[in-house]
Amino acid sequence: MTEYPKISILTPTLNSESVLEDCLKSISIQDYPKEKIEIIIADGGSVDKTLEIAQKYGAVIVENRLKTGEAGKKVALDHSTGEFCALIDSDNILPDEKWLKEMIEPLLNHSEAVGSEPWKYTWRKKDGFITRYCALIGMNDPLVHFLGNYDRMNLLTGKWTEVSRDEKDMGDYLLVNFDNRGIPTIGANGTVFRKSFLKDNVRGDYLFDIDVLAEYVQRNGSVSFIKVKNGIIHTFCESNIGKFAKKQRRRVKDFLYHRSVGDRKYDWEGSNSFGILKFILSCVLVFPLFFQAFRGYFKKKDFAWFFHPLACWITLWEYGWGYIFGFFKKEEITREGWGQ
Repeated sequence: MTEYPKISILTPTLNSESVLEDCLKSISIQDYPKEKIEIIIADGGSVDKTLEIAQKYGAVIVENRLKTGEAGKKVALDHSTGEFCALIDSDNILPDEKWLKEMIEPLLNHSEAVGSEPWKYTWRKKDGFITRYCALIGMNDPLVHFLGNYDRMNLLTGKWTEVSRDEKDMGDYLLVNFDNRGIPTIGANGTVFRKSFLKDNVRGDYLFDIDVLAEYVQRNGSVSFIKVKNGIIHTFCESNIGKFAKKQRRRVKDFLYHRSVGDRKYDWEGSNSFGILKFILSCVLVFPLFFQAFRGYFKKKDFAWFFHPLACWITLWEYGWGYIFGFFKKEEITREGWGQ
């Protein structure tokens, strides 16, 4: 009989009442020893029912004075007591009751692997068109499609990443080795890490999830990781185009600020310069984006695919202005009035 280790769920929140109930409910029904699950909510000052919902599910609530999700993950990590830590955002939903076991069991069999992650986003017909689009393309940022460094199954390419790696199929999961050829954007939305690995490799007040493995490979040359052949639901923006634009704006402004003060390590521009140029040209020429949307539609008939051109144009606009103004005014985007 398997002796399951204690796992700490690290969840940052800020006015997350619209999504948190579904997230915590999906954790509560896991077929995993209840005494071995610790939920830590790092809250940035919610004024809605977020804390009431967290208390309902027995979560440990800690203060996140810096308010951002990355700061919240670090605060939650500092208060965790589990052998493993799962980075589960408030807008994540575990798709079935076996999810935690499926993520942990491969790590018990491979001590060399520092963590595990689902290899896809779970598509659900009932979700909003932006959430469905992100599940179909396997990412929340369409630029990543052109860079090829995505980390979830992309129906346009039929791959979970285009980053070069050594990979061994173990049946229900992949045992993967990354080296200096590159690393995908692994780290968020259901990624499980050994706590010892995070404690040894995360410093300062922030846990930038996709930077952890990238920085480790820069220092040590390679890292072993597990991609589990399951999914996770990420409700993201549902059908709110304005929220999608706001999240892209936050992404670029926060990245530029933290890179300017030396916090960020993932090499976005250097990962694929040709991919950035291809993204810009595709947005300008228009036709390539609609071709990709139609191609996706014929692979899985969902009109959510036709958000793809707009998603790319919004991203180009937000990132373009973000980079221009980022040279003159480097700061995090304010979390005033922020909510899921």
